[in-house]
Amino acid sequence: MKARPSALKTQKSITEDSSLLHRYQTVIVGSRGLLTMIYFEWCSWLSPIPGAFGLLLRKIFWPRLFGICGKGVMFGANIILRHPNRIRIGQNTVLSEGVVLDARHSTDSAALQIGDEVILANNTMLSCKDGTINIGDRVGIGAYTIIQSVQNCPVVIGKDAVLGPRCYLVGGGQYHTDSLEIPIAQQGIKPTQGCFVGTGAWLGANVSIIDGGSLGEGSIAATGAVIVRNVPAYEIVAGVPAQKIKDRRSEQNPD
Repeated sequence: MKARPSALKTQKSITEDSSLLHRYQTVIVGSRGLLTMIYFEWCSWLSPIPGAFGLLLRKIFWPRLFGICGKGVMFGANIILRHPNRIRIGQNTVLSEGVVLDARHSTDSAALQIGDEVILANNTMLSCKDGTINIGDRVGIGAYTIIQSVQNCPVVIGKDAVLGPRCYLVGGGQYHTDSLEIPIAQQGIKPTQGCFVGTGAWLGANVSIIDGGSLGEGSIAATGAVIVRNVPAYEIVAGVPAQKIKDRRSEQNPD
């Protein structure tokens, strides 16, 4: 078995035999255009400026970085961007301090999509490594949450969902392990269905949804739950791995 070419792709992009400028444009900016890079650098200098002045400058200059950026988006300080041309942001969305938006993708021009009136709390990380992330309208995502999509294994969060702090959602990340001779990291990622959070679902703090897991519409995951299966709509689950506690619909229709 040969090592799959997709493995260690980021490292190869950084260390490939090309100029430092071209590597920076490929990995960070997402474009080889000189003017695009200059504008990206200018906007990066605005990132750490604190207070109202920083908010104003970013509101003026940053929307042009993105594939699409709606009106009324608020950009906090110290936001980190990768391939912003592949990011689409809806109206009146709030990106708080320290948010990371990494939309690196070989082909998809809209790898990272964020809906209207979304709130990303401090130090939230959304990372696409040749994957896609789609966040619906009015979603709230708690501080230090990590959402990652790898190798075309999507992560989808339905509208009006709520994620508590320090949640972890991953689409992909399941390595092939067929060979004992090739290191696991070089065997590539298995193609999967990714993970899904339904409309109006609620994740407590420190909830993890592992690749292949899903949380149905209106369902609830208790603090610390680890979801590795498909949770039906309106179920309440808890534990590691998450197990059904009860059904919300039974509360509406008691015997």
